Amino acid sequence: MLTGQMYDPMDPELVDERLKARLKFQEINTTTEERKPERDQNFRNLLGAAGEGLWIEPPFYCDYGYNIKVGKSVFMNYNCCILDVMEVTIGNNVMFAPNVQIYTATHPLEAKARNSGREYAKPISIGNDVWIGGGAIVCPGVTIGNGVVIGAGAVVTKDVPDNVFVAGNPARVIKKIQN
Repeated sequence: MLTGQMYDPMDPELVDERLKARLKFQEINTTTEERKPERDQNFRNLLGAAGEGLWIEPPFYCDYGYNIKVGKSVFMNYNCCILDVMEVTIGNNVMFAPNVQIYTATHPLEAKARNSGREYAKPISIGNDVWIGGGAIVCPGVTIGNGVVIGAGAVVTKDVPDNVFVAGNPARVIKKIQN
C-alpha cells in the first residue's frame, strides 16, 4: 500500500487499522470544548506527526491517521477529510477552510482492474503558508508549493507551483501572488 502498488483494502490488518482510527476520531469528534486539551492530545496521538500550534475543528475524518504529517501552526476547519492511504505531508502555517478533502486513495481506470476491489494510492505534499478554500479537493499524487492559495470548490488534479492562486475544476493558475 505504502509503495504505491495495488493492494487489497479488505486485508484484515488494514480493516483493523481503519477501525482503530475511526474509533479514535469518533471519540475526538464528540469531545466537548471543556475537554479541548484532551481532544488536542488525542489528535496528536492519531496523526503520524504534528508540530506546535495544531488546531483541528471537529468533525475530522481520515483512513489511518498515522500517514498524516503536519507542520507547525496548522488549522483545519470543520469536516476535513483526509484519505491517508499513503503519506500526506502538510507544511507550516497551513489553513484548511471547512469541507476540505485530501485524497491519496485512487482506483484503476480500467473496469476489470477496478472491479477486482484492489486499489492504490499516491502521496500528497502541501507546502508552507498555504490556504485551501472551502470544499476544495486535492487529488492523489498532487504536490502543492509554498505560498499557494486554492480557491473554494477547486479540484486540484495537478501539481501547483509556489506563490500562485488556483481555482476551478480542474484547478488552474489564476494569478501569481507577490510576496
